[in-house]
Amino acid sequence: MRKQFFRIGLLLALSVLIVLGSWIPVANAFTEEQKLLSEVWRIVDRAYVDDTFNHQNWWFVRQRALKQPLENREQTYTAIQQMLASLNDPFTRLLKPDQYRSLQTNTSGELTGVGLQIAQDGETGELRVIAPIEGSPADQAGIQPRDRILEIDGSSTATLTLDEAAARMRGPIGSEVTLKVGRSESESIEVKLVRDRISLNPVYAELRSQSEGKAIGYIRLNQFNANATAELAHAVSHLEAEGAEGYILDLRNNPGGLLQAGIEIARLWLEQGTVVYTVNRQGIQDSFDATGQAITDDPLVVLVNQGTASASEILAGALQDNGRALLVGEKTFGKGLIQSLFNLSDGSGLAVTIAKYETPNHHDINRQGIVPDLVVSLDPITRDQVGTAADRQYQAAVDVLTQQTVVAGAA
Repeated sequence: MRKQFFRIGLLLALSVLIVLGSWIPVANAFTEEQKLLSEVWRIVDRAYVDDTFNHQNWWFVRQRALKQPLENREQTYTAIQQMLASLNDPFTRLLKPDQYRSLQTNTSGELTGVGLQIAQDGETGELRVIAPIEGSPADQAGIQPRDRILEIDGSSTATLTLDEAAARMRGPIGSEVTLKVGRSESESIEVKLVRDRISLNPVYAELRSQSEGKAIGYIRLNQFNANATAELAHAVSHLEAEGAEGYILDLRNNPGGLLQAGIEIARLWLEQGTVVYTVNRQGIQDSFDATGQAITDDPLVVLVNQGTASASEILAGALQDNGRALLVGEKTFGKGLIQSLFNLSDGSGLAVTIAKYETPNHHDINRQGIVPDLVVSLDPITRDQVGTAADRQYQAAVDVLTQQTVVAGAA
């Protein structure tokens, strides 16, 4: 009897193995295309912030993708993009080799194109402008934060990924691209732009003396690239030597950039306190704290608007929650997700959302933004009017620094 049970059990086990073997590919038999797709799947499986993978069986997603014909690299890229699209997260995306090189160049401090930072609306899927880069063709043409990019050279952007749209807007210096831009639900305009080299010098700084005799250091930070921390530290040191008694840090239309740059710049202003919390898929919180090496304890006001996003919001939230600065302007963009970049074996890259961040007071800003201490709206002004008396938000910051006897200072 025992032998009979053993034989039946062995037959059942063999049957299970045969059934499983019919749909699990043997690793050694993978083609190069299947290996690349599996490489992407494994990275997401281990690192993605949502362990439900948008409430789906991530293994089955892999199996469906592997059943597709993967006869060349483009077919593989398409299958990978479809696999990632099932996560419903526009920030987790494949970067083809040329796109990956362009992104690395961007964060290192130089690029060519029209100078637009874009994001995908999580609800509508539309491409929206986070901010134009200051002095770029897009900025000079008057494109504004929250504008929608409806068409690029006559082709709809409805089916384009962020990187595909960015690739279409890049091109040789001197070449033209036409954008159809939505300003409201019913209004749209066509804008013809001439591509140019985009200057990514992240910091503009100037000492300004007010009629009340107070010397104010005005610093505009445009992007958190690899140069930002050193450039800002140099600017503050120079302004201190010139006699600055207070500061206005302008983060308007700053779309973010490198997370570490945002943390390090916050540390330039803070003697103590938490800069930001990060929360991963296990709910584990990590924190980044000030290191006690603030470069100045002079009063500080920070300007923000709808184009203030990502690392800019980390910085603004850290300064606000620690009582180091007052925020003036409009509610920020609301991007509270952290991506990490992974190198793939074929020279492409993979951006994966690995965590979300919270301000020191545990405010989750994703899709909510940060509300400033003093809300001041701003009518459209020209680029040359930014940071002048015609700039209502800037003037409000000046008033805060010159009229209040007590302004946020060192925590």
